[in-house]
Amino acid sequence: MIGDRRPAATARSHEYAAMRVNRQIILARRPTGMPDDSNLVMQEGAVPEPDEGEVRVRTIYLSLDPYMRGRMSAAKSYAASVAEGAVMEGATVGRVDVSRHPDFEAGDYVLAHGGWQDYSVQPGKALRRLDPQVAPITTAVHVLGMTGFTAYVGLDEIGRPESGETLVVSAAAGAVGQVVGQIGKIRGARVVGVAGADDKCRHVVEAYGFDACVNYRDDDFEAQLAAATPDGIDVYFENVGGAVFDAVAPRLNDFARMPVCGRIAHYNDTEAPPGPDRLPGFMGQVLVKRLLIKGFIQFDYRHRHRDFQRDMSAWVAEGRVTYQEDIVDGLDNAVDAFQGLLSGRNRGKMLIRVSDDPTRG
Repeated sequence: MIGDRRPAATARSHEYAAMRVNRQIILARRPTGMPDDSNLVMQEGAVPEPDEGEVRVRTIYLSLDPYMRGRMSAAKSYAASVAEGAVMEGATVGRVDVSRHPDFEAGDYVLAHGGWQDYSVQPGKALRRLDPQVAPITTAVHVLGMTGFTAYVGLDEIGRPESGETLVVSAAAGAVGQVVGQIGKIRGARVVGVAGADDKCRHVVEAYGFDACVNYRDDDFEAQLAAATPDGIDVYFENVGGAVFDAVAPRLNDFARMPVCGRIAHYNDTEAPPGPDRLPGFMGQVLVKRLLIKGFIQFDYRHRHRDFQRDMSAWVAEGRVTYQEDIVDGLDNAVDAFQGLLSGRNRGKMLIRVSDDPTRG
């Protein structure tokens, strides 16, 4: 089920694809702070031709995800940085334009890793065919794809909520958070969301069944969080860091679990946060309360992917898990949309519609 979507950001048609020009957004130089169009630059080139065993894919949707900010940095991480001058990376849903691989033919819908561009050439083994009759093709990059899987394994493998426990989810209206909360409800937990706008809080309660949601931008946020978690917090799914973490930490119960999925509040930091240094006090809590805090990356749990596909496909089909998409039209709006994602403007899973989607009529 698709939630409310923001109106298209532009009314222009996708004339570039018709002209057979391949627009690409490259990482021209690494950003300091918030990335802008001096870092992510549009260029035009020829449409690439596939070799034997390869497929050319026309991008329909580009997935925008917070992890991309880390790929723009040269700092060592769990995956390689995007090189300066290279096309910015990203998962895509597209349609086969030309195939030189026996398993694919023109017109097939596929999940790819095509990056921020109109067309990409991929080895056939890197693609997964999608069936629009089974699920909307957009779900391959969120609830039935990476973000859904991230929510599933982070909660199942690390959070492990038990019936009656309290689960707090930061960035509750985001692509991962909205799924975490719904799985928590399926597991029998009391779920409290944290989001940065009143309409987001209303949405996660009304659409996803969260028991409560508090706005971290409110002056009395800490008091609201305390009122929403009278028995403390047993599981905290960390997507944000910053002031949300500071408010949650004192309320963690003995043996609480904290899957650390992201820390978006710090992705554009250019210097250390102001003091005092609270780490020694928190490490004391870790010891005394016997807390489990574990960072994770979804691809470390590939062995759970079959379980995820079985469970999540059933939950979506049954309406037990729903989702909201935030679709912005036009590759030329990708940089602004990405800035919005990092600053919390998005409502649900952020997607760029790069070309027309025949499956939506």
